[in-house]
Amino acid sequence: MAEQEKNKTPLCVGMIMDGNRRWAKENGKASLQGHLAGYNKMKDVADWVMEAGIKNLIVYAFSTENWKRAPEEVSYLMDLLRLAVGKELNKFKEKEVRISFIGELSKVSNDLKELIEKATKDTSHFKKLHLIIALSYGGRAEIVNAVKEISKTKTKDEIENMAEDDFSSFLWTKDIPDPDLVIRTSGEIRLSNFLPWQSVYSELFFTQTYWPDFNQEEFNKILAEFHLRQRRIGK
Repeated sequence: MAEQEKNKTPLCVGMIMDGNRRWAKENGKASLQGHLAGYNKMKDVADWVMEAGIKNLIVYAFSTENWKRAPEEVSYLMDLLRLAVGKELNKFKEKEVRISFIGELSKVSNDLKELIEKATKDTSHFKKLHLIIALSYGGRAEIVNAVKEISKTKTKDEIENMAEDDFSSFLWTKDIPDPDLVIRTSGEIRLSNFLPWQSVYSELFFTQTYWPDFNQEEFNKILAEFHLRQRRIGK
């Protein structure tokens, strides 16, 4: 039974980390404090994922639509990313976490891009967990970008004969497994442009809990339900 359960462990989990601002409002805090609490929760969740033996975690940190938020909020969110890939990078190294990014990184400031490149390079050899941060990410933008890249490199005949795997190789997630399950916190029941191509066969879990309040007990309950779903379909 233990081996059977081990085989049902997801290879990749996607997280839509939603509810930071509502959590802050309901707890009498500034919205920026909600984002800080959400950042700290992301680090906790990475630990839980490793404990569960999951090797890949994709977190929706900042969408293409988030650029429209107030400049102060956008600036603070970028500062949190600088913290993760700058001052706190050694903590991820100690835990043997590989960090990489997907999204329209051309929109990110040059100093942050340099930190991202360094963090990606310095952690590329770690195997315990691959933490993929979706930054300036939008699923539709990813697909449009893939089409543009394909048009530059493929002939008309090659495009007409492309298989799904060929198309996937042009996505930002080309070296990352599709998520076996996607979890969204805060009560919203939609994917909001998160991995639309990659999540077509993912198990979807939606919880009312705001992201900063998400805890390991609830995470483990979701994994247990995932295992049950896999049994029902004979996997």
